[in-house]
Amino acid sequence: MIDDIDYKILEILQEKARIPNAEVSRQIGMAPSAVLERIRKLEDRGIIEGYEVRLNPEPFQQGLMAFVQVSVQSSCRAVLADSLAAVTGVQDVHQVAGDDGYLLKLRVADNAELGRVLADEICPLEGVHQTKTSIVLNTVKETRKIDLSRFKHS
Repeated sequence: MIDDIDYKILEILQEKARIPNAEVSRQIGMAPSAVLERIRKLEDRGIIEGYEVRLNPEPFQQGLMAFVQVSVQSSCRAVLADSLAAVTGVQDVHQVAGDDGYLLKLRVADNAELGRVLADEICPLEGVHQTKTSIVLNTVKETRKIDLSRFKHS
C-alpha cells in the first residue's frame, strides 16, 4: 500500500530524480534514513522502475520525431513486436486496438533517415501489412510523469 508520504516522495522524485535525499527528507519532514528506506521499498516493489536522464535530441541528430502506425498480419504479432523495438530510432512500441497493430515513436535525424528506416527496416519485416506515418511539427507537452494528485488522501 502506498501512503500519503510515499506519494509525496514520488511527486518530488518525478520532478527531480537527482534531488539529494537530505532535501527530500527536509521537504517531507522525516529523517533521511526513513526516507531512504521508503524509496528502497518503492523500488523493490516495482513502483519506482528506474531513473533516467532526458537528453536534448538535437545534438545527437535526432531532431525529427515521428509516429508510425504499423498494421500487421495477426499471425505475426508476437514475433514482430521485438523486431519493431530493435528498429533504428524507435523509442516506444505500443500494441494498439483497432487496426490490429502497433504505434511506434521514432526519433531520427531528418526526413531522409525516416524514409530509409521505413523502407529498409520496418516495411521489410515479415508480417508488416502497411504503415502510416505522422511527422511531429511541434511538441506542446511530452512527459513520463504520472499524475499522483488524485491518489493522495490529504
